[in-house]
Amino acid sequence: MSSLRYLARSLGLSVTTVSRALDGYGDVAAETRKRVRETAEAIGYRPNAAARRLRKGMSELVTLVLPTEPGHFNEPLYIELLAPMGQRLAREGYDLTLIAATPGPDELRIYRRLVEGRRADGIIVVRTRRQDARILYLQETGFPFVALGRCESEAVYAYVDADGEASFADAVRRLAAMGHRRIAHLAAPSAFNFAVLRRRGYELGMAEAGLAPLVIEHRADEEGGSGAALAALSGAERPTALLCATDRMAFGALRAARRCGLAVPRDVSVVGHDNLVTAQYCDPPLTTMEFPIAATGERLAEMILARIGGADPAGLQEVGQTRFIERESTVSPGA
Repeated sequence: MSSLRYLARSLGLSVTTVSRALDGYGDVAAETRKRVRETAEAIGYRPNAAARRLRKGMSELVTLVLPTEPGHFNEPLYIELLAPMGQRLAREGYDLTLIAATPGPDELRIYRRLVEGRRADGIIVVRTRRQDARILYLQETGFPFVALGRCESEAVYAYVDADGEASFADAVRRLAAMGHRRIAHLAAPSAFNFAVLRRRGYELGMAEAGLAPLVIEHRADEEGGSGAALAALSGAERPTALLCATDRMAFGALRAARRCGLAVPRDVSVVGHDNLVTAQYCDPPLTTMEFPIAATGERLAEMILARIGGADPAGLQEVGQTRFIERESTVSPGA
């Protein structure tokens, strides 16, 4: 393997300049950085990772802390984010690590350990809450972070989020246009900000259509979707459509409908949100909404790199539109 001194000599540059170019310092011209990296790749030079981290005083790690109950490391949406996020970070010499934490005090202790021990250079926060102690702590410490989702904090921080309010209002309009008049919303827990926004959009769409809302809140997983759907479908006036806060809740709703002897979509239409890979393979394939997972993962990585580099979070706030994907789980009532 070629040495740093050999690389510098072959480029006609000082060892210091080559080292700083490889480390991405801004005091080295962009063209020079590009030439150094291309030459290093061509001759097979690989910097000593441990020495590089020590020299920069950085871990070269970005950590995503996944809130999940013990023994339930099964959040498909976030797992699907990891590949595009990790690939984008790797291009800049960073590794992505994943830590599971039980929501609550244990989760916050993990954040403190990461920050105070400098075990990561940046953190990605997911499943934001309306009042989020994690975000408040990271803001107070000034530690680089970016969130997937917003919260009700007035402080400025970097985030990527889907417009849940607009997407669920649009979903109600689509169902109403099919002829549905009894549309129930199977809502995720209102402690989560995404759940509040999606419920708000549902209620807006129902008000626009002159329809009476029916909201049943439960856990944002298959079990919660099944429980909420059973409650909705056992009422005096059975809904003809179930608008679910997440795909996982929708999967539970499909199972609950079968338990009630109902056929989807003939007797009840079901709509989810997330477009998980399994949504197109369930029975029937699920009508859903998608906030592009791969593009979101890559954008989160770009934002955390920018925050690590000192970028102002005010310029790193994005709310994007979702895409409605119609499959076989929805149809006009009575069709």
